[in-house]
Amino acid sequence: MSSLVTPGSQGEAIGRLVVAGLVVSMLPALPFGAYLTYPFAILTTWFHEMGHGLTAMLLGQHFEQLMIFPNGSGVAQSQVSADASRFTHAAIAAGGPLAPSAVGALLIMASAHPRAWRPVLCLAVAAILLSVVIWVRSATGWWALPLVAALLGVVAWRGSPGFMRFTLQFLGVLGAMSMLRDFDYLFTERAVIEGQAILSDTGAIEEALGLPHWFWAGVILAISATMVGAALKYALADKRLRPPPRKLPANVLQFRRGPKR
Repeated sequence: MSSLVTPGSQGEAIGRLVVAGLVVSMLPALPFGAYLTYPFAILTTWFHEMGHGLTAMLLGQHFEQLMIFPNGSGVAQSQVSADASRFTHAAIAAGGPLAPSAVGALLIMASAHPRAWRPVLCLAVAAILLSVVIWVRSATGWWALPLVAALLGVVAWRGSPGFMRFTLQFLGVLGAMSMLRDFDYLFTERAVIEGQAILSDTGAIEEALGLPHWFWAGVILAISATMVGAALKYALADKRLRPPPRKLPANVLQFRRGPKR
């Protein structure tokens, strides 16, 4: 029976990404699905809060700690100098909501390169564990993040090539779709986290740069959609989608003719 989709074709690549998207969106609705996806929901919070912290570090500020709470919310605490510019405050606030889509886009792009599958998974494991040691200061982060790291480590160590690719696609789509999960939060000026009312990320940008928070929410969504769209275009480009070479039986001799002189 012949396959309906040519291996390595664009149709197969699109199909795999669609399957990853369906798993991300439908798994929580299944019995016990919320429990299965909970560690990965915590992972998207980790993407977000690490985005705040690493942006602060890149701008010369001090990333102090990261708190992740059982309901999936989180807080990244950074020490910002008194003379920091308005742009610095706004960039740190924007780094959080942009990070999941940026990471998702990079993982989708990495899924198009077989040689990158295992190294990228190993790098993800190292980054998660290193962050737990240096910055994470909450019980939820201490058990959920190492669990995700262990799962990714097993995939990198023992997973088949196809499963490694699907894992990268799953994580990439998870990060890309988290901007939809945070849609309401982006268009909220203030949020309540662990009983404390604080400015939302877009509210903090509004306070730093002016213009309404909903304007900045639209800007963040547009940038996120552009990054994910560019990643999909890259991963699905024809030149990166070639059928795998046909493996001949061991008893078949192969002769190749060199170029004419």
